[in-house]
Amino acid sequence: MAALRVLFIGGSGVISSACTSLAVERGLDLTLLNRGTGRRAVPQEAEHLIADVRDPRSMREALRGREFDVVVDWVAFTPDHVRADLETFEGRVGQYVFISSASAYQTPPARLPIRESTPLRNPFWQYSRNKIACEDVLLQAYRDRGFPVTIVRPSHTYDRTVVPFDGGWTIVERMRHGKEIVVHGDGSSLWTLTHHADFARGFVPLLGHTRTLGEAFHITSDDVLTWDEIARTVARAAGVEARIVHVPSDVIAAADPGWGASLLGDKTHSATFDTSKLRGVVPDFVATVPFEHGAREIVGWHDEDPDRKVVDPHVDRLMDELADRFRVGDR
Repeated sequence: MAALRVLFIGGSGVISSACTSLAVERGLDLTLLNRGTGRRAVPQEAEHLIADVRDPRSMREALRGREFDVVVDWVAFTPDHVRADLETFEGRVGQYVFISSASAYQTPPARLPIRESTPLRNPFWQYSRNKIACEDVLLQAYRDRGFPVTIVRPSHTYDRTVVPFDGGWTIVERMRHGKEIVVHGDGSSLWTLTHHADFARGFVPLLGHTRTLGEAFHITSDDVLTWDEIARTVARAAGVEARIVHVPSDVIAAADPGWGASLLGDKTHSATFDTSKLRGVVPDFVATVPFEHGAREIVGWHDEDPDRKVVDPHVDRLMDELADRFRVGDR
């Protein structure tokens, strides 16, 4: 049997890079199409096309005469992006996979765990509303014309390059200098962190799977921690203790709307997931990387090269200000 011909639009990002590696490991005939500017190496087994996905002419030239069984768009964020994909691929592909977001689910959730049947509504974050609008366009095409869409909703997925806090390495640098860090709320909300290698083990088997057409799946770990424990885990990996100051999410949002949107629209609320639908089509799916291991990867990767230790001066100053205001015992 011929190998499944798969096109990844993107394919070198935090989440997609692990899927790229696993896809070629499992023998898929994989082609990546992107601008060639990613910092992650493309496996030699994958073909690499250079094009600007936002330029229709560039896309047409790169894809001329090529056919694929599956197309995965890792970099579609607005309805216009998916409409362009419909124009390019409708009638030419057996499965189109749209990468949505678990932040599209009802926020805050009315009940846990979150299932694929949980309503989609996020009044706090434009990113999430755009993903919902993309899903609407694609599902309308599925209902009207049978467009073979599969929707995948990642939640908070990380690799060794990503510290799971706004401000990135700023958090670790502050902890190593004995400074306080800000954790939203009272630090007790539950959060699910998924290593990108675990995500890939759930994702790659969906490619070419006819039972997924017209369906949506989230892919997450069962590794659930409080935000305080996430901070302490990163601190232990960095060889220090976390000095935590709790600040209400709406106060952070008032001080920094960008940071606030990602909190009120996502991280403020507990998020745990029922993955039984995924396991119904990928029976052997299991997440195996605990965040304790992931945190050591993150700190180790940054420590290998000082240039990776980027401190955001705005977040650093804001944390100083918020810590001064909300430090217990100083008022």
